[in-house]
Amino acid sequence: MGKIFVAKSAGFCFGVKRAVDAVYELLDSGKKVCTLGPIIHNPQMVQALADRGVSIVEDPADTPPDTTLVIRSHGVAQNVYDAIASAQIMCYDATCPFVAKIHRIVAQQSAAGATVLIAGDENHPEVMGIRGHCQTDSYVFSNEEELLKLEESGIPDQNSPVILVAQTTFHMNTWKKCSEIAKKHYTNLVIFDTICSATAKRQEEAIALSQQSDVMVIVGGRQSSNTAKLREVCRPHCQTVLIEKAEELTAEPFANAKVIGLTAGASTPSDIIKEVLSTMSEIVNNSEVQENEVAVAAEPVKSFDEMSFEEALEASLQSLTTNERVHGIVVGIAPNEVQVEVIGRKQTGYIPTEELSAEGTDPAELVKVGDELELLIMRTNDQEGTIMLSKKRVDAKKGWDTIVAAGESGEILEGVVTDVIKGGILVASHGVKVFVPASRASVSRMEDLSPLLKQTVRFKILEINHQRHRALGSVRDVAREERKEKEEAFFAQAEIGQKYTGVVKSMTSYGAFVDLGGVDGMIHVSELSWKHIKHPSEVVSIGDTVEVYIRDLDAEKRKISLGYRRAEDNPFEIFKAQYAVGDVVTATVVGMTTFGAFAQILPGVDGLIHISQIANRRIEKPQDALKVGEEVQVKITAVDMEKQRISLSIRALLEDAPAVEEAPAEEAAPVEEAPAAEEETAE
Repeated sequence: MGKIFVAKSAGFCFGVKRAVDAVYELLDSGKKVCTLGPIIHNPQMVQALADRGVSIVEDPADTPPDTTLVIRSHGVAQNVYDAIASAQIMCYDATCPFVAKIHRIVAQQSAAGATVLIAGDENHPEVMGIRGHCQTDSYVFSNEEELLKLEESGIPDQNSPVILVAQTTFHMNTWKKCSEIAKKHYTNLVIFDTICSATAKRQEEAIALSQQSDVMVIVGGRQSSNTAKLREVCRPHCQTVLIEKAEELTAEPFANAKVIGLTAGASTPSDIIKEVLSTMSEIVNNSEVQENEVAVAAEPVKSFDEMSFEEALEASLQSLTTNERVHGIVVGIAPNEVQVEVIGRKQTGYIPTEELSAEGTDPAELVKVGDELELLIMRTNDQEGTIMLSKKRVDAKKGWDTIVAAGESGEILEGVVTDVIKGGILVASHGVKVFVPASRASVSRMEDLSPLLKQTVRFKILEINHQRHRALGSVRDVAREERKEKEEAFFAQAEIGQKYTGVVKSMTSYGAFVDLGGVDGMIHVSELSWKHIKHPSEVVSIGDTVEVYIRDLDAEKRKISLGYRRAEDNPFEIFKAQYAVGDVVTATVVGMTTFGAFAQILPGVDGLIHISQIANRRIEKPQDALKVGEEVQVKITAVDMEKQRISLSIRALLEDAPAVEEAPAEEAAPVEEAPAAEEETAE
C-alpha cells in the first residue's frame, strides 16, 4: 500500500491569493470586474470567475464602462499604468509585492545608468512588466548558456554598471549558477536576489520530497511558470507527472509505487488539490494520507473557508512557536508598530517599534508596504489570533556572527551612533550595538560626544566578549588609518599651484583650516583678504565651501599652506586698470600721520598726501587742513606698483587752477609777505 505525502507549501502563494481575493471582494461589493489578462494561470479558476461575470481584456482601452480593471499579480509595464491613468479607468493594482519590489529596483538602478539583466522567461508577463520599468537597455536569459552568449557578444560591456534580477519564480539552482557566472565577468555588478521566498521554499520542499518518492505529482496550470519549475526540479529524482485537475490521473504511474509525493503550483486552488488528493488515495487502494517526514507537513484536508473560526485559528498557529523564525509581508505601517502577514499562513502579526531595529528609527524610514522580512516569534495570542514578532532580534542573531567575524579579520564595519552614554557611544551595526569608548570615538579628543549622535561612522572591532555577547570598537583607529592613506595619496600628486575645493573645519586667530578631502591645509589670515582683517571669521565661517590653491607644501612635515585671495581681486590690479599718473580722483581721508594724510581711492587702495602737498601754504600738521572722513579732490602724482605706494597731491590742483584777475591797485587789499625762508620751506 503506497503512502502519499503532501508538501506544506502546495497551493496559492501570497501574491496569487491576494489577487484572487481582491477580485472576489470587488464582486461581493457589487462591482463589475475585468482582469488585464487571466488573473492566474489556472483554467479552472479563470472559468469560475468567468461564471461570475469576470471578463478578460488584453488592453486597458478595452475595459468596459463602469468596470474595475484588476492588474494581476504578474504586474505591468509603466506605460500601461500611464495609459490607465490617462484614460481615467477604475483600477485595482493586485501586483504581487515581490514583483513590485523588482519594478522599483530596476527603475531606480536604470535611472542611475545601470544596464538590467533579467533571469527569466522573456515572454512571461512578469518579465515583460519588469522590462517596462527599465529606463536603460535590458536583456533576458533563461539559463547559463544564454547568459554566456550575452557575455561573449559583449552585451552589456563588462565594465559598465550592471544589475542582475530574477523572475520571482525562476529556478533557484539555475539562479545560483548564473549569479556566479555574472560575478566573474561583470566588474561593476550588483545582484538583487528577487526570487520569491515562497517560490524558493516551494522548490526546496519539492526537491526534498521527490528525493524520497517513487512518483511525484505536480498540480497546476500548464502555462504557469511556477508549476513548470516544480516539474523541472523534481524530474531528476523520480518519475514526475504534471496535471491540471483530478480527471487527468491514471493508475499507471502509481503501479508498485511505495512513496508518492504531491505538490502544487502557486496558482492552484485548494479545492483542486483536495480533489486530486482524494482521487490519488482511491487509486492507491484508499491509502492513508501521511504527514511528510522530510521537513514538509501535510496540507489540512479542510480548506480554511470550510473550518470553524476555532479550527482555522488552531491550524494557523499549530506550528508557530516562540523563538521560531518566519517570513512576513509588510501590509501596514503605524508610528508604534508594523503590521505583517505571515507567509504561508492565514495569520497576521505585528512588530512593535522597539522590536523593529536596534537604531530606533521611525518605522516608515526602515520598511515599506510589500517588503518581506525575516522575523522571530516573540509571543502568540490565541484569543486575538495575533503574533508579536521581532525583526531586531533576528538581525542581532545574524549580526553577531558578522561582528565576531569582523573582530577576527579586522574588517572595517559601518554603523549609526544611537546613544551617547557615560564613557563613550553605542554604534548600531548589523543589528548589534557596539560600545566605543570616548577615547576612541573620534580622531581628536572630544569633551562633548553629542554631535556624533545619529552620525554614520566606520569602526573596527577591538574586543569580543562571547559570554556576554558584547563588543568593543574603535572609530579613531579607522579614521587615522584612512587619514594616513589619504595623506599619502594626496602628497604623492600634490603640487604648488593646484586648485582644490575644500570645507572650512576650524579657525584660529592666525588662520582657517580647510579639509581638502581627508587632508587639512591652512589659509593664513593674511591670505584671506586683500584688506587687513583681525580674524578669519571676518571672511569665512566654519562649514563654508571655499576654492583654494596650494601656495606652499612640506611633504615631510605634512604641512600645506593654502592661498585664497585671487589675483584678479587684488585692489591694486583694479586700480592699475582704472587709473594712471595725472588722473584726478575723489578720495576719502582715512588716517593722519605727522608727515601727511592717507586717503582711500578704492577699497583696499590708499594713497599718501604728503604734508607738503596738502595746501599751497605752510601748515604745521595735516589736521590743520583736513579731517578723517572728509572727501577731497586729489591728483595722482606717482605710482610704485611693486611697493604698492601711491602719491597724491591737493596742492597740485591748487597750482593748476586758473589765476584770479587782480583788482585795481587802489582797491587791492594789502597782503603781508611771508619771510623768504618760510616760502622756501613751504615749497
